[in-house]
Amino acid sequence: MALHMAVEVVRDSSHSLTSQIQEFIKREIAQGILHPGTRLPSSRRLADDLDVSRSVVVEAYGQLVAEGYLEALQGAGTRVVRHLGGEQPVVPALLEEPGRGGPREGAAHPVRWDLRPSGGNLPAFPRREWLGCYQRVLHRAGPAEHDYPSLAGEADLRLELARCLGRLRGVRTSPAQLMVVAGFAQTLGLMCAVLPVIGIDALAVEDPGHPGQRQFVRESGLRAVPVPVDAEGIDVAALAASGARAVLVTPGHQFPTGVTLSARRREALARWARDVDGWIIEDDYDGGLWYEHGPRPLALQRTDPERVVYAGTASKSLAPGLRLGWLAAPAPMLDLLLRARARQDLGTETLTQLAFAELLRTGLFDRHLRRLNSLGRSRREALEEAVRRHLPGAAVLGRGAGLHAYLQLPRGTDEAALVARAGRRRVLVRGAAPFHAGPGRSAPALVVGHAHLPRTGVAEAVRELAAAARR
Repeated sequence: MALHMAVEVVRDSSHSLTSQIQEFIKREIAQGILHPGTRLPSSRRLADDLDVSRSVVVEAYGQLVAEGYLEALQGAGTRVVRHLGGEQPVVPALLEEPGRGGPREGAAHPVRWDLRPSGGNLPAFPRREWLGCYQRVLHRAGPAEHDYPSLAGEADLRLELARCLGRLRGVRTSPAQLMVVAGFAQTLGLMCAVLPVIGIDALAVEDPGHPGQRQFVRESGLRAVPVPVDAEGIDVAALAASGARAVLVTPGHQFPTGVTLSARRREALARWARDVDGWIIEDDYDGGLWYEHGPRPLALQRTDPERVVYAGTASKSLAPGLRLGWLAAPAPMLDLLLRARARQDLGTETLTQLAFAELLRTGLFDRHLRRLNSLGRSRREALEEAVRRHLPGAAVLGRGAGLHAYLQLPRGTDEAALVARAGRRRVLVRGAAPFHAGPGRSAPALVVGHAHLPRTGVAEAVRELAAAARR
């Protein structure tokens, strides 16, 4: 159980550490980021995270309990009191029509090591926990749960998502501003349907970026405008020069380079959206998977909730086969998105939503993420060690997060030839070139999916890559 690390304690401040923690929690509650019923980390855990004495946190929690902000219940931990605000999601009643899902990538060929980002690079699914949650949900389900689902998603899941996203990612939203969707592909499809309605015919995309998303945007009838990415993330000056009024970004862990959008660029991007009356689509595709030491970046949506459509997914943390995602949008945009969805499908399957809500509510999802992050850290370390040992001159770039890494190759490496030779050694891997919008724009690199391999498998796969490079 973690509290997002926007908590900043200043040790030489005139305000005590206890009062700083108190004021932060009060402010997050007042701004609707920490929702009624949200469970906070234990005093010991928060003290460890902030590197302060446990007594400092105990005193802060105790004072907030006394002032009526928090409640401490035996066996249930410390939570935001439930009577601070009654959130009753209100969703427009719309006509609902069936629709179809997005495209699916083909299956991988049988090989010894598949290092492609999509090549079976899946997290370990929490089968026992999911089964327990699903059984409890099914046992409680009445006629309403077996009827057509709500177009915006089940109220229980939207409530738990609002709590989780506020606590872990700092997202400024409420259940009434959330929609449950069939993965990020549906979010992108809905945005591509809505943008022309508000007079926008082009969508800027990161370069390098996801080639499937570029194609998806073009096939949806919009112009896909590539904008370069550097060590600070998307180049906002180049975005402004492009003339686009909407942009799709992966600010927390850029795909595929792994860089994080800098604070300076975040401010510039929010300013750009206001100046051009534009929109930012934030794809937080692996937001829960962060195993680098230090605080994870918070959601860009926090900077300007009125200009950012925040999108998340369970594909990287649970399984893409669930087709489970979510978006948070301001009310006018959400209304347009719901109306667009009413022309596509009848909503997301109810029992899966309720099982995920149960996983969130019971803390089992937090526990699952801790396991995944521990495994991810171990495999990232194995990758970096193997690259240092077997591929001199190469380097693993980007932040320690997600299910893939960006491996920069020595200058002069023939990327395409290396990929082909690796394939002949039964190692499938993708070069960086296909992720760029045009030829000749990238330094040689590989995009390596590694989270599904054992440590020994990561090392052996890199040794095979090194052998292919020597040839």
